[in-house]
Amino acid sequence: MAGFSPDELTLEVNENLLTVTGRKTANDDAGAGRTYLHRGLAERDFERRFQLADYVVVRDADLVNGLLAIDLVRELPEALKPRRIEIGGREATGKVIEGGKTQAA
Repeated sequence: MAGFSPDELTLEVNENLLTVTGRKTANDDAGAGRTYLHRGLAERDFERRFQLADYVVVRDADLVNGLLAIDLVRELPEALKPRRIEIGGREATGKVIEGGKTQAA
């Protein structure tokens, strides 16, 4: 993001889509009768979109020396996290299953 200041960049998350937008402020001498064949990323507006995986959350973003770092964290809901199920030592109830029918022992 060389050439952009933090106030010229916008990060937006909508559902699973991260959008990074850069809007350059108007430069007075840029339109003084000049014609450009190509203007690099640092001199023009841009928008980039990134598809995020399920349960990925954007935590933070930093712009240092033209390098944009975005912290992403995957947060699984408790219902989707693996859990350990303890096996209990219950006593037998005295029921025997034979031929698909339950009978008392």
